[in-house]
Amino acid sequence: MNLRVVLDTWKVLPRYTRTFVRGAFIGFWMGFKPGGATPASFMSYAFAKRFSKHPERFGKGEIEGVVAPETAAHAAGVAAMLPMITLGIPGSPTAAVMLGGLIIWGLQPGPLLFTEKPDFVWGLIASMYTGNIIGVLMVLAFVPFFAAILRIPFAILTAVHNSMIDIWYMLIFGVVGYVFKKLDYPVAPLVLALVLGDLAENALRQSLIMSQGSLAIFVSRPIAGAITAVAVFFFVLPVLTPWWRRLRGTATPAPQKT
Repeated sequence: MNLRVVLDTWKVLPRYTRTFVRGAFIGFWMGFKPGGATPASFMSYAFAKRFSKHPERFGKGEIEGVVAPETAAHAAGVAAMLPMITLGIPGSPTAAVMLGGLIIWGLQPGPLLFTEKPDFVWGLIASMYTGNIIGVLMVLAFVPFFAAILRIPFAILTAVHNSMIDIWYMLIFGVVGYVFKKLDYPVAPLVLALVLGDLAENALRQSLIMSQGSLAIFVSRPIAGAITAVAVFFFVLPVLTPWWRRLRGTATPAPQKT
């Protein structure tokens, strides 16, 4: 690892402050819900590519394409701890493991945990900051070893279970991915559907049972109404974006020739 390359990268990172903030917000939004870091990473990458001045550079070593998903993934990991500590509902597999550990030690996550065990709660929060600092140092120290994984032959990586069904899966989904790429389908919605589809159906069923079949439950309560409004906004955003760009282009007067 060349220390000069690391320092030069640190000098460039302030240019992507907007990407940092956007990725952190997306990661936090997906983290405190049962979404996880993977959907947050794909969503942040898609937003960064959409709003970038040079989207053609993505996939070819553009730093912004690395900053966006990594920021979202870290934010999602930390945000997943919020529902676990305050409500006892884990927001990620890691938080679920930690919830089991807390119960084993006789700690009941919830609002009372902040008053009954404040030292533990604030110690856990402080450990997140410490863990991030140690994680950065470890990654910088072991980058050459992590990069050495790429030297493993591809045939070994694709046949971990030594099963032919894995090869068929790879071929089938490879064709599906090729078709989606040619049709310019974004990856983030597909990942979100795979991860959240099952959970969304169960939550929809439970909500309709609570409201006796009335859809008003999704807009009548403040939190549900806000989440529904945000979901509708992002749903119509692809339609509004071209219209907004045309409107801005019409409003901007063309420069006069002299």
